[in-house]
Parts: sequence; structure tokens; C-alpha cells
Amino acid sequence: MTDKIGYIKECEKKLKGLFAEIDETAFFNQSKVCEAFAHNRIAERHFAGTTGYGYGDEGRDSLGAVFAEAFGAEAGIVSPHMLSGTHALTVALFGLLRPGDTLLCISGMPYDTIRGVIYGDGNGSLKDFGIKFACTDLDGGGKFDRDAIARKLGGATVVYIQRSRGYELRDAFSIDEIGEIISFVRANGFNGCIFVDNCYGEFVEKREPVQVGADIIVGSLIKNPGGGLAQTGGYICGRAGYIDMIGKRLTAPSIGLEVGSHAAGYQYYYQGFFLAPHTVAQALKCSLLIGEAMAGLGYRNYPAAGELPRDLTRAIEFGDADKMVNFIREVQYASPVDGFVTCEPWDMPGYDDRIIMAAGTFVSGASIELSADGPVKPPYIAYFQGGLTYEHGRYALMKILDKLM
Repeated sequence: MTDKIGYIKECEKKLKGLFAEIDETAFFNQSKVCEAFAHNRIAERHFAGTTGYGYGDEGRDSLGAVFAEAFGAEAGIVSPHMLSGTHALTVALFGLLRPGDTLLCISGMPYDTIRGVIYGDGNGSLKDFGIKFACTDLDGGGKFDRDAIARKLGGATVVYIQRSRGYELRDAFSIDEIGEIISFVRANGFNGCIFVDNCYGEFVEKREPVQVGADIIVGSLIKNPGGGLAQTGGYICGRAGYIDMIGKRLTAPSIGLEVGSHAAGYQYYYQGFFLAPHTVAQALKCSLLIGEAMAGLGYRNYPAAGELPRDLTRAIEFGDADKMVNFIREVQYASPVDGFVTCEPWDMPGYDDRIIMAAGTFVSGASIELSADGPVKPPYIAYFQGGLTYEHGRYALMKILDKLM
């Protein structure tokens, strides 16, 4: 026990400067959120639920406005009726694209669960509605391939960027990198919608993608912006015209964002968003500590140990199925919920490979909470994310070290 604690303290000393940077970013983002709450005159009445059509639902409308202002966008939709990040992305894509249009993904193949939405056969996908898909691979260094992008831009209607790594072995894109590629895309004559899957990236930096030129950003409330309190839901923020188009797909073309009730009320969504900058900071510190400790034991990390993360996910390469599975199981054993459960790989809906997932979370599947998962295939990578408190991440690391040391 003494050796483990000493090792963890050594890792923490190396991370002191990065922890201070994270705290500074958290304060900056907390200030933005507080100002958005004040500017939109949030009051207790906004927490109340509505029923039926939800006409004049102030809680719903003001919640979208708070998200939009904090993220630097013109308008926003925040809804418990978007059931996951994939669902929110689907609503946004179907709202923006029409038969004959082309969706161009410039960040490599998108995450597993969105692939069936884009080009599934006979399942109601974009492809089934006559919408074409094109993709440019990343270069050898995991960065945007500008030459390939320039060659394919001509026929595109919507340009799609996935900020996080998904199950790819690359670093997440920084806001600077996203801003630079957006400028490149515009300089090459593209005037359509630039769309960013922002999952795992909210509040990690001081700016969001709409502040560097993106037209639409989309994410899940059981990730960063829910702050650990939101029990379901998704958000879409960006240019008002595009938000109007998407709103007509979320409900109906003749109704748009005039309707949408939620009888349970909105307190957890407001309160979770208020907590999100701090909660994200806690999760980033957990990621840094795990990364530093695993690197010291000889395991390769993305991002590399000692580098400031650009999103909440960390990829740890094990090169061995048993080691990967044992790591993920220890995260489960360290969880407050179902900590007695032994994880097993299984065929999870929407994924191409068998997945093992540790998610002993208060909100089912919430990856803002301490969790880990990955496809059980070479090179056997565990994707670690979340942590509502740094102390929980530190405790989980002690259990992991028990197994690995």
C-alpha cells in the first residue's frame, strides 16, 4: 500500500503544472456559464415541468439559450427527448441534409454507432433517403489530410468533424486544430454547413468549435455538459437558421421548436450545466493521473503522459487481451454502483466488435462518470474517461495498481 501511494504522489508532483492549467480553464468556463445564467434571467420557475404540447415552456427555451450563450452560439436546442449523443447527431444530420446531398467526414471514419445512421442498408439511414457519404482518412500522424479534403470538398453539402478519437488510436483535435481546418475548408470555397460532433470536448478548453467557425455543434448531456446530474438528453447549438431546420426534424416540419414538454422539470439540466466546468476539470485530472501512472508502468497512452488532454477520453494500449480486460474490470470494481460486478465482453448494439464496458455509474452509461470500455481486438486498447471527483479517480488507480503491479 505504501509503495502504491508513494508512486501516485510522484505522478501528482509531475502533474502539478497541468493541474493548475486545468483549474484556470475551469474558472474561465465557470464564469461563462454564470454570465449566461444571469443574462438569461434564470429563476426557479424555469425548473418546473410542463405537460402536453409544452407551449410556452420557459424552462425548455431558456435552457437552450443558456447553452447557446455559454458556447458562443446564436441558438440552441437542449432536450431530454434526444436520448444519446448518437440520437442528437442523427436528429441534426436529418434536419440539415436532403436527398441528393453529400455528407463529407474529414476526420476519418466516424464513431461506430453513427455509421449505421449514415450508410446502413434498409434501416432508415441517410443512405436510404438518397443522401451520399464521403470520407477522407487522416494522415499518418492522425491529423487532417488537407490535400484529400481539398479534392473532395466540391460535392459536399455538410462537412462533418468528429472532435474525439472514438475507438481510433489518435489524439482528440484541439480547438486550434479545428479552427485551422475550418479556415482551410472555407478558403477552398465551401459555403455549406460545418458540423462538429463535440462529444467529450465541452469545457475542456476555453473555446468551443462554434467560436472558431463551426456552424453546428452536437453533444450528449450524460457526458461533459450534464455535469453528472443530467439523467438523459442531448444538445445542438449553432447558427439560428440551421437550428430552425433541425428543430423541424426534432418535432415536425409544421411545428418546429414551439412544442416539447417535460413533466419531470429541468432542474438537473440547469444545475448539471452549472457544475459542468468543475466536473470536467475533475475528470481531466483523473485522466492525467491515470495516464502518468500507466506510462510509468510502460503502457503507451493517447494523449501522451504529461500532455494536456483535448477531450475526456484516454486511450491506453495494452497489446494483450487479458491485461486490457483486467484494467477495465478494476474500473468497474472501483465504481460506486455495481462495484461487485465482473465485466464481460459482449455484442453491444451499434458496434462492429465485441465491447467490454465498465460503467458502474449513477446515470446508466454516463461517461462523465468514471468509466472505461473498448473493443476486444488487437492492439487491445482501453478507453478511459470521466470521474465526477478526482478522489474517485485516485481510488480507482490504487485498485488498478493492485492488479497490474
